[in-house]
Amino acid sequence: MKKMNIPFSPPDISQKEIDYVVDALKSGWITTGPKCKELEQKLSEFCGTAKTVAVNSSTAAMEMTLRVLGVGPGDEVITSAYTYTASASVIDHVGAKIVLVDTAMDSFEMDYDQLEAAITEKTKVIIPVDLGGVMCDYDRLYQIVEAKKHLFHPKKDSLQEKFDRVILLADSAHALGAKYHGKPAGSVADFTTFSFHAVKNFTTAEGGAVTWLPINGVDDEWLYKQFMLLILHGQNKDALAKTKAGAWEYDIMAPYFKANLTDIHAAIGLGQLERYPSMLERRHEVIKRYDEICKELAVSPLNHFKENCYSSGHLYLLRIDGYGEEERNQLIQKMAEVGIACNVHYKPLPMMTAYKNLGFNIGDFPNAYNQYQNEVTLPLHTLLSDEEVEYITSNLVSLMNND
Repeated sequence: MKKMNIPFSPPDISQKEIDYVVDALKSGWITTGPKCKELEQKLSEFCGTAKTVAVNSSTAAMEMTLRVLGVGPGDEVITSAYTYTASASVIDHVGAKIVLVDTAMDSFEMDYDQLEAAITEKTKVIIPVDLGGVMCDYDRLYQIVEAKKHLFHPKKDSLQEKFDRVILLADSAHALGAKYHGKPAGSVADFTTFSFHAVKNFTTAEGGAVTWLPINGVDDEWLYKQFMLLILHGQNKDALAKTKAGAWEYDIMAPYFKANLTDIHAAIGLGQLERYPSMLERRHEVIKRYDEICKELAVSPLNHFKENCYSSGHLYLLRIDGYGEEERNQLIQKMAEVGIACNVHYKPLPMMTAYKNLGFNIGDFPNAYNQYQNEVTLPLHTLLSDEEVEYITSNLVSLMNND
């Protein structure tokens, strides 16, 4: 078989995205402006929500949501030990305490019993992670926060007072287009954040967004403006509004941050969104082919076809029975030698220096470690041809069978 070179996750950019970007460049307005607002509106329609705020990363989206909610020193926020650092680092950014929960046995999701036990009177937010594009068990999550509502003490004069329980902030970096009981990601958790990084299903090169469910007693337009203040230096007018004749004057309401998305980036997103349904369909086709082959091997792949769940098909994670870290790493190296780029998602946070320095020990998260030590992520993207998928699967089978 002729050697191929298959990258792990290249961006799928068509002429449509290029045309939209050229249009933005020629428009005379390239920073946050009309294309960004159009993308926000279309994302809201896609997610079934009233408002969306586009920002420069999913990390910024999560951090600004915590800030909008008034989360800070003295508060606790819970997330998974099995995730990328952004899910947890944003908690530290706002001065709150990071509380990590182990995964359930043989699962990439948090152990929901441990999660429930971790809620205290200081807990303000839970950040569930929709890993690989498969949404978490939100029925269970809502049951947990309802059962523990007696422990919830909202911060005075903050948005927290509009809730009578711990708030769910979904890290749906992988899950744009996923559905839970027929509801799209974005209209399930209280707040939902997405990533539009270059390796994601849907990309703006760099970027992200936050959207939310209706909050009793809160005007969506008011909340949108709170986010805009946070991401534009606390300035009460955006750059486009300031350029209108006679409208130069503005005020700085607070010394906030800079995390806005530009129209150039938004233009890529507008093209991506028009193509996204067919892109999701292709991802599912590749996943089904991988699943067929995995039935013949001693592996356990992430289930993208759970009951009542439609996956966005972002990552194809599989665990190899009987493998440890060394054997797993050797397999990844052998796949690389035949031109196939694989990856690992993720090394648990307690294994990282930053989190060790915060006092976390992987020994306290045995299930997360077991998930990690034999996990391999296969290439999964819309540029894969059927021939390349066959090349990947045949080499995987051959290498695992030591042929």
